[in-house]
Amino acid sequence: MKFTLSWLKDHLDTEASATEVVAAMTMAGLEVEHVTDPATKLAAFTVAKVVSAEPHPNADRLRVCQVDTVDGRKEIVCGAPNARAGLTTVYAPIGAYVPGLGVTLVEKPVRGVVSNGMLCSGSELEADDGAEGILELSDDLAVGTPASQALGLEAVIDFEVTPNRPDWLGVAGIARDLAAAGVGTLKDPSIAPVPGTFPCPIAITVDGDACPVFSGRFIRGVKNGPSPKWLADRLKAIGLRPINTLVDITNLITYDRARPLHVYDAAKLVGATITARLGHHGVHGDEHLIALDGKTYEATPEMSVISDADGERPIGLGGVMGGESTGCSDATVDVFLESAWFDPIRTAQTGRVTGINSDAQYRFARTVDTGSLVPGLELATRLILELCGGEPSDVVVAGQAPAAPGPILFDPAYVKALSGLDIAPERSLKILADLGFAIAPPQGLPAAEFATHVESVVSVTPPTFRRDVDGKADLVEEVARIAGYAALPSTPLPEVARAVGGVLTPRQARARVARRALAAAGYNEVVSWSFTSTGAATLFGGGAAELVLANPIASDLDCMRPSILPNLIEAAGRNARRGFPDVALFEIGPVFHGDRPQDQKTTIAAVLAPHAPRGWDKAPAEDLFSVKADLIALLEELGAPVASLQTAQGSASSWWHPGRSARLQLGPKAVLAEFGELHPAVLKALDVAGPIYGFEIVLEAIPEPKKKAVKTKPAFAPSPLMPLTRDFAFVTDKAKPAGDLVKAAAGADKALITAARVFDVYEGPGVPDGAKSIALEVVVQPRDKTLTEAEIEALSAKVVAAVEKAGGKLRS
Repeated sequence: MKFTLSWLKDHLDTEASATEVVAAMTMAGLEVEHVTDPATKLAAFTVAKVVSAEPHPNADRLRVCQVDTVDGRKEIVCGAPNARAGLTTVYAPIGAYVPGLGVTLVEKPVRGVVSNGMLCSGSELEADDGAEGILELSDDLAVGTPASQALGLEAVIDFEVTPNRPDWLGVAGIARDLAAAGVGTLKDPSIAPVPGTFPCPIAITVDGDACPVFSGRFIRGVKNGPSPKWLADRLKAIGLRPINTLVDITNLITYDRARPLHVYDAAKLVGATITARLGHHGVHGDEHLIALDGKTYEATPEMSVISDADGERPIGLGGVMGGESTGCSDATVDVFLESAWFDPIRTAQTGRVTGINSDAQYRFARTVDTGSLVPGLELATRLILELCGGEPSDVVVAGQAPAAPGPILFDPAYVKALSGLDIAPERSLKILADLGFAIAPPQGLPAAEFATHVESVVSVTPPTFRRDVDGKADLVEEVARIAGYAALPSTPLPEVARAVGGVLTPRQARARVARRALAAAGYNEVVSWSFTSTGAATLFGGGAAELVLANPIASDLDCMRPSILPNLIEAAGRNARRGFPDVALFEIGPVFHGDRPQDQKTTIAAVLAPHAPRGWDKAPAEDLFSVKADLIALLEELGAPVASLQTAQGSASSWWHPGRSARLQLGPKAVLAEFGELHPAVLKALDVAGPIYGFEIVLEAIPEPKKKAVKTKPAFAPSPLMPLTRDFAFVTDKAKPAGDLVKAAAGADKALITAARVFDVYEGPGVPDGAKSIALEVVVQPRDKTLTEAEIEALSAKVVAAVEKAGGKLRS
């Protein structure tokens, strides 16, 4: 919605500048998008007078002019055919930016003569594209007068209108709100009726569904033609193209009062009746209309159609656009003026189906004021008689307008209770009255008592142009926005004591630690959807009916994910298809195994896609153990009891490779993580090239560490004695996990043994069939004294006994 400052002042008596008006609009809730101020754009351009204009010595079409300017007399080269002595025009100095040309003037010779500026045309100033030559202004203008003032240009304010405020689609509605905000005084908006001099020869019939109410009048003997300058300039200022006086008057009232009208050439009407009805299928096929935009539209039974010829010929789409067959031209003598009210939903649907977004459709789709039906007709009649002459008929009205909004019981004290604004009751009621609301005593309360008890409950009736107000909370909002949101009291929130133990839960703290640890290990974090495809979910143990979305955002995101791994695998595949196959990704987020709260878990998942560039000097890496090492390191960072974990092979989920995967658990029912190589069949189903390794940790399964008596760590106390190592070889069953033997050896004496690791695994001659030999290195760290040989032998015996208990036999 656009308007100019002078247009606003037709309705508002104010001395406010464009800047002040924009500030007041913003505070009143109107979202100003842009202000085009010619005074700023054309600040460098001023009025000048040509003293002489002599032919250029080196060019036939150029003239060398001596010009009196605001900077003194200047010699300027000009190529305009109308450059002559005595001409008053517009001067641009060196350094000025010419908007119509998109250039900045510089001092340079033109065919050997230096031009010290420029004499401007209207197109060069973006003020008058149709003018030829340089501007010719009134001789009464003084040298140095700003060009914007000389050309009558003014600021244009463009703002966004919210759907609930159709009254802002008219300048009069904007003026009303600004007057209530104290920017000026609202001028009387009432319109005196124009008496008719003869009965209207055109009858009107309406279908209540197509058009609830329709009014009109006949005006004969008009003289149509181009609009007067003031009307054309007003429309052009807001971006509308003047057409002819009759049409321009209806466009003016559309923007001035938010009241769309339509004018028909009465000589082109067939019959003496105009009918507003729903579209239907004609006798010879579907019903069509050639609209004013020159396009043909089909009139469906859901559209409001205006017709003549006893209702058979469509001549317009109600509330959207008129037909070409009855359009006005310069030859129009008699007209029929329409002012109707059309259903907003039907009008919006018609615009959506036809693709028409006319000014009328835009306003009727947002609800036009039912109270402006006849006043809008009277205003248009006055303008037509003033500008085109003619003689009006009586006004005819058919149908019944929708009921006006009902009264709302309102206590002014509710303003403070709801908004916190401490406003006197008289001020609150005055704001509502200035906005057009009717204030009256509640039914049964005498008017005299009401006048002396303004703070008591009153009856507030919204005007017909404010159908968005429904209840006392809306009335408080109106008072608050006009009084100013800046006046709302600022009350700080009460201080809340910090929770003991920090603000993060243990799970949140672990997620933060995991994020840092994996990033430090070279993994890149992924944030994916909590959804996946039903097919992918089924591969990872999900896809239950209760987890399928009723309204997914995409066809391949139709199920809640049972694991993060499919999303990470697909991300790795997308990277590979774009030339980045060697990736390491992780994500921390929720997974879903059912539709109950307890079925949602938080997991940490990571994948490694080892596809490094080939090279003769690169030995193949064992990526499975790299992933396991990253998993163990992460669990240690998270405080998991790594020393107590059991490695269970062959019991991992079906999406893992059965021979290259395992579980880490504290027991059969306490599974902390799974890791290994993803099953080739799963990767094939996801259309991703393998191999891909990964792991997934369930955060909730990691037991909470025991709280220590003190929060600080003990002081680091390194032993002054050298550590020593002892090697052991144990024979055990081939299927026995080596980790069980390592754990048993490390636990033989926790005070002295600091580490145990596997350094060799052997199968072959000297080892029974179905068995293997596992060589362990045990690190012993003396604390108080150097160990004697007997003490070392005793410690070795403890290690052997502990490992034999775990299923290993010392190899002879």
